Amino acid sequence: MRLNRALLSGLPFAGGQSAPMKAAARVAPAPSGDADLEKKRAPVEQLPHQQRPFRASRLVELIPAFCGLLWFVVAFYPLFYMLISSFRSQAGFYLDNPWLPPSQPTLENYSRVWENGFGLYLLNSLFVLVISVALILLISVPAAYAIARMRNRLTRTIFSLFLLGLAIPLQAVIIPIYALISGMRLYDTLFALILPYVAFGVPLSVLVLVTFIRDIPVELHEAMRLDGASHRQILWRLVIPLSRPALITVTIYESIQVWNGFLFPLVLTQSPEVRVLPLALWSFQGQYAADVPAIMAAVFLSAVPMLLLYIFGRRQLLTGLLAGFSR
Repeated sequence: MRLNRALLSGLPFAGGQSAPMKAAARVAPAPSGDADLEKKRAPVEQLPHQQRPFRASRLVELIPAFCGLLWFVVAFYPLFYMLISSFRSQAGFYLDNPWLPPSQPTLENYSRVWENGFGLYLLNSLFVLVISVALILLISVPAAYAIARMRNRLTRTIFSLFLLGLAIPLQAVIIPIYALISGMRLYDTLFALILPYVAFGVPLSVLVLVTFIRDIPVELHEAMRLDGASHRQILWRLVIPLSRPALITVTIYESIQVWNGFLFPLVLTQSPEVRVLPLALWSFQGQYAADVPAIMAAVFLSAVPMLLLYIFGRRQLLTGLLAGFSR
């Protein structure tokens, strides 16, 4: 009974309070109205300070987006201007608003350009492009595989020679190239353009392919060697399938270099029958000196193949360019 009374003495009974609770009530003062008001105001005053970093971060995120939009306008508006100008008549080019599409579009400029030999120039450019890029890949792929996997003094020396080729400017050797092509009796032929393009395209292609092939795990190469595969089989069944991004990168880059080349056609060719598109556009500029829409039509037609090539291979192009730089 004494124990139960001692336990019940600490509980309130019949509306009363125990001695400990009364002491706590006397020690802890009741909160005043001013303190409640300050507690309510404190979060409201801190909200602006909490939102400032958020607004600053949003502003930082908008800067790259604005720069990307500005780059898009600067890079693609010339193409848009070239396209809409090619559909204008010669009189409409000077009378219409240059910022807006033509009021009376016409295809006369394209038909005029095609009738003046544009098809022949296009075929010549395609022939030089296909042969040059094929030879570049045929030479660069085995050379890059040998440099990346057969590490000895010979391969290091060959790789150094390829890197030395990157340091030779094209304009510095144009006269020796002219003398060499003339001595080979290839002057004023399409093969006079193919050989220099291959010579100047192989060094960079080897560098890109070597960087990519070195990223292929060595264990795969050793496993195929243990299975009795030769180097030719490893190159064909392992290296080439896994090096597809690098091969597409080299193809796109070298295609652009060959397609837009102007110095070699200017120096090494003379006849209209062997003209390629860059030199033909230059002759169009002299032929249609005042007909700007016809020149725009010719330029746009010459740019379409490279635009399509880049659109379909842009992902592989980025993958090949970034290969090997993550180390």
